[in-house]
Amino acid sequence: MAAPSKERGLVLVYTGDGKGKTTAAVGLAIRAAGRGKRVLIVQFIKSPQRTYGEKLVLAKLGIGIVQTGVGFTWTKTPEEHRAALSEAWRYAREKILSASADLIVLDEINNALAIDRFPVDDVLPLADVLETIRNRPQGMHLVLTGRGAHPDVVAAADLVTEMKPIKHYYDEGVPAVMGIEM
Repeated sequence: MAAPSKERGLVLVYTGDGKGKTTAAVGLAIRAAGRGKRVLIVQFIKSPQRTYGEKLVLAKLGIGIVQTGVGFTWTKTPEEHRAALSEAWRYAREKILSASADLIVLDEINNALAIDRFPVDDVLPLADVLETIRNRPQGMHLVLTGRGAHPDVVAAADLVTEMKPIKHYYDEGVPAVMGIEM
């Protein structure tokens, strides 16, 4: 990998078991859009069948967000997930290599790459993800979010932030809160 520079573009990874990975990426996307950057967010796990707060506000701000997933791995069949991941990667890779944005967020791609309940490497090949990171257009910034970032993704990044839980209301039985998690 070449040395980090704003001219080359940066690769940022938000990972870990704590809350805030997507939130950090959305904040960065808003900041970039505020500076006139073209921004696209591709969500690998979240389904268009559910409405999330970030999608509502980003649409108002003119920031593209595409939900390509079918939900958590236990909510659909492996075949449904594999088809969705294949399409998500095809779409994201095309957008990256065509220089369609200055900043592209690959939300929850780390989760997708870490799936071990069924095979995913043939539909979302780690080697292809790493090659795409290396061959992205000059000046393009990429953000990869999700738990369990692969060590090779971490090595390819210019910045890695690990969200670490210290205390969470889930542990006290409080479910997802509208406006906080969704």
